[in-house]
Amino acid sequence: MSNTLVERLREKEDRMIEIRRYLHQHPELSFKEVETPKYIANFYKDKDCKVETNVGQNGVKVTIDSGKPGKTLAIRADFDALPIKEETGLPFASENEGVMHACGHDAHTAYMLILAETLIEMKDQFKGKVIVIHQPAEEMPPGGAQGMIKDGVLEGVDHVLGAHVMSTMEAGKVFYKEGFVQTGRAYFKLTVHGKGGHGSSPHMANDAIVAGANFVTTAQTVVSRRLSPFETGVVTIGSFDGKGQFNVIKDSIEIEGDVRALTDDTRDTIEKELTRLVEGLESTFGVTCDFEFNKDYPALYNNPEFTSYVADTIKNAGDNDIKGVEECEPQPPSEDFAFYAVELPSTFIYSGAAPEDGEIYPHHHPKFNISESSMLVAAEAVGTVVLDYLN
Repeated sequence: MSNTLVERLREKEDRMIEIRRYLHQHPELSFKEVETPKYIANFYKDKDCKVETNVGQNGVKVTIDSGKPGKTLAIRADFDALPIKEETGLPFASENEGVMHACGHDAHTAYMLILAETLIEMKDQFKGKVIVIHQPAEEMPPGGAQGMIKDGVLEGVDHVLGAHVMSTMEAGKVFYKEGFVQTGRAYFKLTVHGKGGHGSSPHMANDAIVAGANFVTTAQTVVSRRLSPFETGVVTIGSFDGKGQFNVIKDSIEIEGDVRALTDDTRDTIEKELTRLVEGLESTFGVTCDFEFNKDYPALYNNPEFTSYVADTIKNAGDNDIKGVEECEPQPPSEDFAFYAVELPSTFIYSGAAPEDGEIYPHHHPKFNISESSMLVAAEAVGTVVLDYLN
């Protein structure tokens, strides 16, 4: 059965690439996806499956029912793009100015469409159901996963499996990690209110920039002095808005930042310590502060038992297109697949997609590109697990 799946996917690889390139030319931003979900829904037209649109706003849910009692496995692919001006020079580069598929979500959708089509053709060969989650808005908090979950996309589901193409990993290989595999993230905003004045008379003012600069420096000690060496955390100051006149003491400034942590407990520790620093800022400098800390995505936790099963199943498949199945290190970026993993035992794996030629660019780079062979590998890996699990 697995061999039949692989053979059919190989036969359709050219279509998979064609779909990816079309989607790459027509990217849409998070929560603004209009044509992409229409394209996805239209793909399933006249196919033997149930298609639900507007799930979680712009999402598409596809149910492939074998008609035989059994388990239910959900497989997920995202389809939003990023506000980046493409610089790849590809013949199928983005036609939407300032919007680019710079994270591989076009590839995710392409492999998933062809895999789903193949599973529909083979549904007399397995039991239970497959739920295909075509998810919007992975890139922008609060993310598209929560809306789809709220609309019932996980009802009756036993596990969720997702895959991401990775330009920084060797093409042809599948990578996995049990336990925490991607960081959770949070956004914070600090507004410092001082007292404006003339640059010649600082004693008559209270400089918000000086207080804010102290926060920027001291915030770095949260990671270096408040976290265990065995915890992973990052505090980034991405914006310091203190623009004014050179001879005027600023009345107020705004600081915005990003927090990443490999566990939710670590993120909570960082929040507590940053809040404490803000309180100290008010006492030390006599300023008043407004501090906002918003938790975006939780840390992504791969259920160890299910992840081990997924890795072993792919290893034992004997698929010549998959050169290896290897354990990887945790990945620094955040991923809203984590919301599915909070609800159900889930696993998120990676398909190596480093380009065969030219320089390798990371995700979210204007010159980001992938080896398109990674799509076939992802489809075969996920499809193999689906058939094995449901039987």
